[in-house]
Amino acid sequence: MSYILFLDESGHDHKTMPYEVRGGVILHASKLWPFVQGMRRLEMTSFGATLASVGSELKGHRLLDKNRFKWARQGPTMDDAARQKHARAFLQKGPQKHQPTRDEFTAYGQACLAMVHGTFQLLRDQDASIIAIAIPRNSPKPPADLSEILRKDQVFLLERYFYFLQAQKETGLIVLDQTEKSDDRRLVRRIERYFEETVTGRHRAAYVVPSPFFVSSDMAYPVQAADICIYCINWGYRMPHRGMDAPTREEIATEFGDWIDDLEFCGTGRWHGKTFNVDGITYVSDLYESRRKT
Repeated sequence: MSYILFLDESGHDHKTMPYEVRGGVILHASKLWPFVQGMRRLEMTSFGATLASVGSELKGHRLLDKNRFKWARQGPTMDDAARQKHARAFLQKGPQKHQPTRDEFTAYGQACLAMVHGTFQLLRDQDASIIAIAIPRNSPKPPADLSEILRKDQVFLLERYFYFLQAQKETGLIVLDQTEKSDDRRLVRRIERYFEETVTGRHRAAYVVPSPFFVSSDMAYPVQAADICIYCINWGYRMPHRGMDAPTREEIATEFGDWIDDLEFCGTGRWHGKTFNVDGITYVSDLYESRRKT
C-alpha cells in the first residue's frame, strides 16, 4: 500500500501571516480510515457538533485565533459534557446572529484548543509525519521565463516527500486542497513538467506519483489537519540560523511547538552516492536565485 501526502498552504494572501508556508501531513493508506474516524469523534467530543453543520470547517486561523486562547482562559476548564453543551450553543447562535453567553464563549475557546491538541495526538497515534517549506511573505512573482517552472519551495517539498518514501521503499500519492480550477491546472502542468522534463524529477517519479489529486478541504479531515499543522508552523516554528526569524505567537509556539518537532520528518537522503541529513521543515529565502545561477 502507498503513503498519501495531504497538502495545504498558509499565508498566501500576504496579509497577516509572517510567512508563506506550504506543506502537510503524510499518512499511510492503512492509517487513513482510522485517522478520519478519530477526527470525526474528536470533533464531536470537542464541540458537541460538527462544524460542517453550521457551514464551517476546521481551519487553523479559526481554531487558533488569539481570541480563542483568551476565551478559553476566562473561566475554569469545563468537563466534556458542559463544554459540548455550551460550545454547541455557541455554534448555533452564529447563524442566528444571537450573542453567546460568557460560558459559551469560554466553552468554544476550550473546544478549539482541545480540537487542535487532539489533532496532533491523532497524527502521532497514526504514525503521521509533517513536511513543510516556508518562504518570505512578500516573495516576488516568478519572472516570465520561469512562470511555467515549478518553484523552488515546491521542488524542495517534493524532494522531502521523495526522501521519506525512499526510506520506506513505498510509492506516494499527493492530495491538495482545491482552489480555482485555472490555478490548479497550472500547478498540475508545472508538477508534471518537473517529473517529465528534468533528470531529478524523472528519478523521483520512481516513488512519487506525479499526478496530484484535488479535494474540497471541508470534506477531507486530513487536509484540514494539514491546515492546522501549517498554521502552527507559520506562527510557532522558527529557524533563526537560516533567516526564518519573524516574531512568533508565544501561545502557539509554547503549546504546539513540541508537537511539530515530534511529527517533523527527519531522515537521510541519497544522491550520487552521497548520504546526507534531511529536515522535513525548512526555509527558502530566495525562490529563484539558484536557478538563475545554473
